[in-house]
Amino acid sequence: MIIYDPNQKIFSSTLINDEHYISGFGTKFLGDVRHAERIFQALKELNIPYKTVVIPEQIHSVNVAVFESKETGEVEKITDTDGVITKDNNIALTVRTGDCVPIVYGDKKAGIVGISHQGWRGSLKKMVQKMVSMMVKNGSKKEDIFVAIGPSIGVCCYDVDDDRYFTFMSELNGYSDKIFFSYFGKRHLNIPLLNYLLLTEAGIPKEHIDFFPFCTKCDTERFFSFRRDEKKNYGEMVSFIVKRASR
Repeated sequence: MIIYDPNQKIFSSTLINDEHYISGFGTKFLGDVRHAERIFQALKELNIPYKTVVIPEQIHSVNVAVFESKETGEVEKITDTDGVITKDNNIALTVRTGDCVPIVYGDKKAGIVGISHQGWRGSLKKMVQKMVSMMVKNGSKKEDIFVAIGPSIGVCCYDVDDDRYFTFMSELNGYSDKIFFSYFGKRHLNIPLLNYLLLTEAGIPKEHIDFFPFCTKCDTERFFSFRRDEKKNYGEMVSFIVKRASR
């Protein structure tokens, strides 16, 4: 279940969070995190324990990095990357979104956590499946992975032009009847649902997936939205996951 903490102003998944695994999907109340300094400040305000904050320099790719702490500073930026996994403790993996889909992953048996950012390009190229494959490559089993899909633009507000529609049709034709809908003469894409379907296709059990039910563009109070705000008050929210060291 996705729940909201009105004190910390974040959403989190009951499938993933416990005394050793901490994750959250931030809201606009944590501020605009397009600058790394604000990510640090937000995590400190939330009392998130970390040794290093990992910030992928998102390029709408399907590149997944495996992070090993070794000798690191307080921040590690990873270039040309939209997904990161780690086995290490007290490593805060982060992504920034403002309509795109943030997703966190946790395998408590193998002790692996992950995070990914996917807009339409990453979703089209099946980023979530690459994340699952990388976790399995590093010791996970698919049946042990739990996933939470965070706040993103909903099908209600995500209309697409013909070029994008036909691009998806050519790459993901088997999903077209499930992810495209017609509203007032326009085609709308359900991008969080697409990622859910790709996860189940990859072998993640349905009961292991939390699905965020709201739309970032519709919810003006709690979320930034690129489509809604664009050049006026555009910002990005932070999402994070960290595995706390056992005491």
